[in-house]
Amino acid sequence: MRANVGDRLVVEGRTDSMHRREAEVLEVRGENGGPPYLVRWEDGHEALTFPGADAHVLPPA
Repeated sequence: MRANVGDRLVVEGRTDSMHRREAEVLEVRGENGGPPYLVRWEDGHEALTFPGADAHVLPPA
């Protein structure tokens, strides 16, 4: 997975009770665009994240 600042990190829900979540990539701390990423989730919470297999990156809209 590779990301740039401003991209959207999308984490798909793994079950019916888990909803899709999106975050804005604020910082890319790994080499060559790799994780970890500092992101801001839709609720305003910022966190350092290592995305799993249920995540993908989208360019800004």
